[in-house]
Amino acid sequence: MTHLPIAREPVRIGNCSGFYGDRISAMREMLEGGDLDYLTGDYLAELTMLILGRDRMKDPSRGYAKTFLRQAEDCLGLALDRGVRIVANAGGLNPSGLADALREVNDRLGLNATIAHVEGDDLIARAAELGLDSETAPLTANAYLGAWGIVECLNAGADVVVTGRVTDASVIVGPAAAHFGWARDDFDKLAGAVVAGHVIECGTQATGGNYSWFTEIPDLSRPGFPIAEIAGDGSSVITKHAGTGGAVTVDTVTAQLLYEITGGRYANPDVTARMDSVVLSDGGPDRVRISGATGEAPPPQYKVSLNALAGFRNEATFVLTGLDIEAKAKLVRQQLESWLQAKPQELEWTLARTDHPDADTEETASALLRCTVRDTDPNVVGRAFSSVAVELALASYPGFTLTAPPSHGQPYAVFTPAFVDAGQVPHVAVLPDGVRVDIAPSAQTRALEDVPDPPLPDPRDWDDTVTVPLGAVAAARSGDKGGNANVGVWVRTDEQWRWLVHALTVDELERMLPEVKGLNVTRHVLPHLRAVNFVIEGILGRGVASQARFDPQAKGLGEWLRSRHIEIPVALVPRQRPRVAPQAPLSTDELQEGHA
Repeated sequence: MTHLPIAREPVRIGNCSGFYGDRISAMREMLEGGDLDYLTGDYLAELTMLILGRDRMKDPSRGYAKTFLRQAEDCLGLALDRGVRIVANAGGLNPSGLADALREVNDRLGLNATIAHVEGDDLIARAAELGLDSETAPLTANAYLGAWGIVECLNAGADVVVTGRVTDASVIVGPAAAHFGWARDDFDKLAGAVVAGHVIECGTQATGGNYSWFTEIPDLSRPGFPIAEIAGDGSSVITKHAGTGGAVTVDTVTAQLLYEITGGRYANPDVTARMDSVVLSDGGPDRVRISGATGEAPPPQYKVSLNALAGFRNEATFVLTGLDIEAKAKLVRQQLESWLQAKPQELEWTLARTDHPDADTEETASALLRCTVRDTDPNVVGRAFSSVAVELALASYPGFTLTAPPSHGQPYAVFTPAFVDAGQVPHVAVLPDGVRVDIAPSAQTRALEDVPDPPLPDPRDWDDTVTVPLGAVAAARSGDKGGNANVGVWVRTDEQWRWLVHALTVDELERMLPEVKGLNVTRHVLPHLRAVNFVIEGILGRGVASQARFDPQAKGLGEWLRSRHIEIPVALVPRQRPRVAPQAPLSTDELQEGHA
């Protein structure tokens, strides 16, 4: 592998996408907003791979993120003028196809960009050979590659590098490793870049988006996208362009650090980052320093994302208003199930008691009863189900209504993680001149193990307690990983931490979140962040695409937990959390015009 001269100054890497569908103007905003060395984009998630897989079924030339191509057509010339190199995983299932499409854009615009891509992650043709189709033949099967193919492309002079399924952090690790000429076994430096990459890869989630204490941020109308200034030792400063909305604080960065992780070890194909070593400090307005990250050799296996079409689903949501909610729900359930000619393989009922007694609006007097059906036969959950739901209209409970007419059903998929020995996964850098370079897996590996809980601060007896929402002192961030969810909870002071780590146990979590009862829950303690992180296995069924839960990606799970009441020492509860001034409410005319 060719190494460029070692750089001394930090490399400034901005990110302009956290998912496929993120703000399309963000690439231009980031390029025009200030200086950058690299601009990255994360377009892939477990659900995205399914979407791209279905695109590829319709047209084999597709399978990549089309929005990235639109952004490149708008901004490629600007990036070249500003000397900003672009790295993105928008290639999805077809990185070579996206690279060819970019070259067509480049030629049509009369530009001179050099374009490279990374491939090898797509294992679908070898699924049976690798034992990846034991239950259902997968639609997509992609290994999570690391950063060294990106490094090879950048060292060869590429202005744009597009990849398939690399880890989210790899699009940031690659530019940093290329910039500083890091070696494959510079594990502490690589770990620092992985941590910085994890913070900024979800875009504005690092600058105030999905943030528990959002009311403290003066301007969240249009959060700016984050930037990582990564130093040669792997430490970094997280910031954003001046004049953009949102905020970068120790707490907004903590929130993103806790997103979709497990415990003290965070595995990537190039390094396992020790999240329990990370230290955050305030570096001034909109600047947070990340230091102390240590790294270990990566695991000997690569994770593989499998998406398989599992059948067809449909649902109907009944509105139950006023009195006798339980009796109304029982009636419509008995009627629908007895009227169906064929019973679906899965039939689930969920009653959301959103109704209030003596309500002053009809909406707040109503509850929602949802029936979800799944079957391998589309006819069972299609018109045969929809028709029965509609036929009940004049024959069921008083006030019968549906939120919307049921559809005729749609396919759904399930996500399954798998693992394959790294040596069985090709990793190929295709350079701007077409030369193909094979990237070997890490020469050093270490099996992944849980980190033992660190020593805890001594518990303290508190004189007075008050029963209030957990959110009175704690923030949270939650998300999905396949059928599992994580909920990270943190506090701001050492005394709050002393209380939290002893109070918020697995047993207490199960009390506060009854849905969790009976599932396998593990708790991980992260003292440097004053945080505990819970991993809840199976709460999301078979993944987001199966739509097994009201909140299929567990995005609101942390906020539900914060709303639940718990006994907290009075001395730890702030008298009043600072809030920004509320914006003036929109008028009826503005709402009707769609200004909301």
